[in-house]
Amino acid sequence: MKIKMICVGKLKEKYLVQGVQEYVKRIKGYSDIEMIEVNDERIVENASKREEMIVKDKEGKKVLEKIKPDDFVFLLDVSGKEMDSITFSKKIEECMIHGKSTIVFVIGGSLGHGQDILKRADVRLSFSPMTFPHQLMRLILVEQIYRAFKIMKNETYHK
Repeated sequence: MKIKMICVGKLKEKYLVQGVQEYVKRIKGYSDIEMIEVNDERIVENASKREEMIVKDKEGKKVLEKIKPDDFVFLLDVSGKEMDSITFSKKIEECMIHGKSTIVFVIGGSLGHGQDILKRADVRLSFSPMTFPHQLMRLILVEQIYRAFKIMKNETYHK
């Protein structure tokens, strides 16, 4: 099985880069993992709803180009379904059992997702009704993926 994390925008802060790298290294003991960054679009100040939609659609198109038809897609979306870590782990394990060779996690840009990527998602996942910076969300997500594998393997991991 392979995991792909597709993220809109570049990860810039050194502490976040180091944290993500640490969890990617840990995950590699369980699964192949690939981190893909797509460029975010410039947003004009005081953008109209239409201009925001155009930006989200352009970013979504870039993300969709990295997804294959048979990939299982978790889309991080504030209005998605919330799961605890055990349920999240079971969902990943379910994908593995049902022969999904690639699981894709998508973190959108600062405006969220366009309609096409929302339609493509197999699961729309919310970590909280709170808003997190999408760069910080990478670290949170990669830690939760690692935690999911630890749960699947019945291995101890701090709570």
